[in-house]
Amino acid sequence: MTSFSHLFEPLTIGTCTIVNRIVSSGHDTVMVNDGAITEQLVAYHDARARGGVGLIVVQVAGVHESARYTAHILMAIDDSCIAGYAKLASTVHASGTKIFGQLFHPGREVMESQDGSSPVALAPSAVPNERFRVMPRALRIREIEEIVDGYAASASRLQRAGLDGVEIVASHGYLPAQFLNPHVNIRDDEYGASPENRLRFLRRVLEAVRERVGSEFVVGLRISVQEHDPAGLDEEIALDAASRLAAQGLVDYVSVTSGTSAGLAGSDHISPEMHFQNGYTAPLSQRMKEVVGVPVLVAGRINQPQEAERILAAGQADACIMTRALICDPELPKLAAVGDDENIRACIACNQACIGHFHAGYPISCIQHPETGRELRYGRRSRTSEPLSVLVVGGGPGGMKAAAVAAERGHRVELHEAAGRLGGQVLLAQMLPGREEFGGAAMNLHREALRAGVRIVTNSPVGLELVREVRPDAVIVATGARPYRPGLEIMGEARVLDAWQVIRGEELPKGHAVVVDWRGDWTGIGVARILAQRGHRVTLCVNGYGAGESLQQYVRDSSLASLQRERIDVIPLVRPFGVADDSVYLQHVLTEEPVIMEQICGVVLACGHESVSGLLTDLELLDVRAVGVGDCMAPRTLEEAVLEGLVAGSAL
Repeated sequence: MTSFSHLFEPLTIGTCTIVNRIVSSGHDTVMVNDGAITEQLVAYHDARARGGVGLIVVQVAGVHESARYTAHILMAIDDSCIAGYAKLASTVHASGTKIFGQLFHPGREVMESQDGSSPVALAPSAVPNERFRVMPRALRIREIEEIVDGYAASASRLQRAGLDGVEIVASHGYLPAQFLNPHVNIRDDEYGASPENRLRFLRRVLEAVRERVGSEFVVGLRISVQEHDPAGLDEEIALDAASRLAAQGLVDYVSVTSGTSAGLAGSDHISPEMHFQNGYTAPLSQRMKEVVGVPVLVAGRINQPQEAERILAAGQADACIMTRALICDPELPKLAAVGDDENIRACIACNQACIGHFHAGYPISCIQHPETGRELRYGRRSRTSEPLSVLVVGGGPGGMKAAAVAAERGHRVELHEAAGRLGGQVLLAQMLPGREEFGGAAMNLHREALRAGVRIVTNSPVGLELVREVRPDAVIVATGARPYRPGLEIMGEARVLDAWQVIRGEELPKGHAVVVDWRGDWTGIGVARILAQRGHRVTLCVNGYGAGESLQQYVRDSSLASLQRERIDVIPLVRPFGVADDSVYLQHVLTEEPVIMEQICGVVLACGHESVSGLLTDLELLDVRAVGVGDCMAPRTLEEAVLEGLVAGSAL
């Protein structure tokens, strides 16, 4: 039993006292309809409030019509927003959680249009960004005044709705940071040309907000202390700005983060994936604490209460932002409060269903906890009045989730796994370079099944005989997939392996190895890196436009950086045709021209998987209620397997 004395000490911010030091920061959920709060968003935040989080900061709300940086942004530009915010606030308050709202203008950081046509982006100066390739127009003085007033009016609306405070977003290269940044703000009027003038916009925003909401309403500032971009906001400028504004009494707290939306490398820090060290931004918040006299919050891969406790105990921050950890396990605060931290479902920072969904325009979720974002349907587990005997075949992610959910609902569940360990392909994924933390998904799902009371039998392949013997009321088949081998011409003594063989330790002869990657995900990149680390010269041949094309951007960026550092060559837009003794024959997917690579030592195929579905087919011969989940239905990813396990277990 672990004690978290610092984490569960109340924190006073301005006039607001928070019951603990765990914070869910503002993050786009894609649970908004026409700029307004939805029942789905209320249910999402309600789950985290009931789980015991101290403070929820609601996602950004646009303060001006020009602030629409996505098609699913909240807007606070008129009084129609008040009712939705009021319902959200009263729901969250019922659990004792405090709630702030973020006020936002993206400036030039416009991700997408509203209707397919490109909008006019506004910024301090006509300086383009690198990531979205947006060339903005310089703001006119009248427009600046309108936006400043928009911040104040929006803050007043959130105050009238019953929220406890607002947070001005000056982080990640958004409009206030653009004004502060001399690389982006090249104006020669009262809003540029000197440090004092470049601070003027943010100061006027805060002064206007304070004048409108008074001193009893919390006003905070979120700012990136490092943007990790050559043209980013300098760390010293960010610290000086926060110090001066806090000294003026304009902010009650500072929320420290890092990164910028403007560039690829900088944007990776918005939601840092698993290769980043846990809590790596704590030294930045410590620097902020040295220059401001108000509470400091910090974000940056804090996914376990132990990490948060360490940061707080060291005096590096006053509260810890654990947003993705709470997406993964809304019950984290309650479990930590009673010392049950071993049963917390730890976030593995895969970025697939949280920010990955956001970038794709879908409501956020979690590959380990698909109930997230689906709270209205799956948020509360109902107990069955007619318990069944359930046989789950396969101990991969889908099977474990199905078994856990069915058992939680009161069914008698037995899970059989042919191998000696549960985990399925997760056990392979964690062996790839940079993916070690992915194995936590198997451990977390295994623990869920054990807690639910599932009887687990390993080294137990299941066929029709066992099904007849057990005579279950229902069977859930989660038998997974095996590597798919395309129909290649293989001639002579060519050495051809699949990705699983390499991951498990099989070797190629010394020399130049070629990896053929169909999926464009972690597997091809990971196998290429394994071979490079074994001393091979490696070429990664992909049939898309580039390596890692199927991965979430921040994950892809770190993967491509690794390929560059390890000097792995990439050939795009090719498919395999055949392999001879020391040659591989490829075909360009657009021109159908041959691409031949000679003097190679072997080929590794990362060409996806094919379903292992024989048992599911055989069960059709028996009068048994059976359903398949995961890769045995169609090979996809862990996300789909766990979601289908949830659906199958809930349907019994």
